Amino acid sequence: MAIIKSVRGFSPQIGENVYLADNAALIGDVVIGDDCSVWFNTVLRGDVNPIRIGNRVNVQDGAVLHTLYQKSVVEIEDDVSIGHNVVIHGAKIEKGALIGMGAVVLDYAVIGEGAIVAAGAVVLSGTKVEPGSIYAGTPAKFVKKVDPEQSKEINQKIARNYLMYASWYKG
Repeated sequence: MAIIKSVRGFSPQIGENVYLADNAALIGDVVIGDDCSVWFNTVLRGDVNPIRIGNRVNVQDGAVLHTLYQKSVVEIEDDVSIGHNVVIHGAKIEKGALIGMGAVVLDYAVIGEGAIVAAGAVVLSGTKVEPGSIYAGTPAKFVKKVDPEQSKEINQKIARNYLMYASWYKG
């Protein structure tokens, strides 16, 4: 059973049809929408400021979401995929974005709708990733624009797959 821990008077709130892996940790001021999945060794640590996650979001194995005390927050909109071993620290991820494996997204960064952050990229604090674009590298830089329909198709396929994967573990 997942670790669900209250801290400072805040308890995680979890929507309908959410899969939480046995060793996922949800701590403090964390709100998760419907049809989400939080995978093995993932930490959503809302002890110092809020973490808000929309609907149909998958947070894959080993990801860590955290914030700056009384400053930044994590906001993840609907239909987002967060790859394995990603760190999101006090950033906003807009609808339909994809954060690739091992990427780091730092405080006050905004990842635009339908954008893709490549595996291993480091998005520096305050960076604004344009909607429908691909950013890669360290520090992450603009690579190219993505066809909005292609981006939506890829990201929705991943989100649907993660709903299917989660169904394998329920029961």
